[in-house]
Amino acid sequence: MKESRAVRESSADSTGVLAASSPIPVRSSAPFADGRALRPSTKVLPEHARGHNRSLVLQTLYTAGQQSRADVARGTGLTRVTVSDLVTELMAEGLVIETGQREGTRPGKPATLLDIDRGAFQIVGMDLSQYSVFRGAVLDLDGKILSRAEIPLAGSIGADAVEKVLTLTERLVELSTAPILGIGIGSPGVVDLSGVVLTAPNLGWTDVHLRQMLAERFGAPIVVANDANAAVLAEHSFGDANGDMMLVKVGHGVGAGLLLGGTPLFGSHFAAGEIGHVVVGTDGGAECSCGKFGCLETWLATPRLDAKLELTTTPTEARMVLREAGQRLGIALAPVVGALNLAEIVLSGPPELLDGPLIEATLETLRNRTMAEFHGDLALRLTTLGDDIVLRGAAVMVISAQLGVS
Repeated sequence: MKESRAVRESSADSTGVLAASSPIPVRSSAPFADGRALRPSTKVLPEHARGHNRSLVLQTLYTAGQQSRADVARGTGLTRVTVSDLVTELMAEGLVIETGQREGTRPGKPATLLDIDRGAFQIVGMDLSQYSVFRGAVLDLDGKILSRAEIPLAGSIGADAVEKVLTLTERLVELSTAPILGIGIGSPGVVDLSGVVLTAPNLGWTDVHLRQMLAERFGAPIVVANDANAAVLAEHSFGDANGDMMLVKVGHGVGAGLLLGGTPLFGSHFAAGEIGHVVVGTDGGAECSCGKFGCLETWLATPRLDAKLELTTTPTEARMVLREAGQRLGIALAPVVGALNLAEIVLSGPPELLDGPLIEATLETLRNRTMAEFHGDLALRLTTLGDDIVLRGAAVMVISAQLGVS
């Protein structure tokens, strides 16, 4: 810990903002972005063993908490010698600490317990998906929010919006009180695995190299992903996700994240889950920011729904607006459910809009448009993580990229 803090204290840049740095090895790409499962659970071939086994030990401690070296060896299937060597390495890096001896009545010397040093590092997470504000937080390794900051979007697009991301990052770095493990960002739009926002119509972004800009400015490990992909990781790590799932994020726009077999699905052009710009129905509809008419976003995005509800004069009219939005969502989701046989779909967004008539109409539409014998037990629910789901997902991205755990 003393060495880690010294590194951080000596890393102030010329602007006086503390550049994030880390004494642990920096991974070149995030494990969640390379097509394999998020959580290591078994041994692998010798040529891949050390990095995998390191993550396996960290995952065991991250999930289970205090364990002895013998506990870790039993839980992972690794030899005690391998576990001991890895623990020594991880302790030298400040990632693992000894927390004391296990109390008990067994004869002999009590076992020494280990845990991840959950206060050794902090994470900066940002959510760029809201239509009126960019939100950020400093989080600990358990995804707990320690401090917050935000900056009004005020209609900013293009370079102005990018500058607000940089300003918000500076504020959050200044709020950190421990070495920064990394900076994670959930952005609307299509984001490739190198952190380039290929397109984000609502922000006026095309080919914005957001990860590179932040890395050059702050000198920290940076992970940038689509906001819905970040949200589905939060549901996986901190929520109630169970099995194959899809998370639909409703905010400035509409997007989705997919987890299949514990592995995120990104698609051949990084646009898996971009359901917001799928035209639903053949009856036209309002013009979308992408230039088409009748996209799902025109029915479901928060600004659109709010505007329609403001024009209603009775509860019955408001209920009809919400039910229609739910029906359009069900139309968009039914082919996905049919193709992938998902166990559950989670909705994330304003509960006052999504809960009630909208979610009821979505489920009815899904059941009417899929085979009941195979999809009748599909669970459709709201996330339990509230407005912070993208922030916490951004933390999962960093933890997965830097430590190989989730």
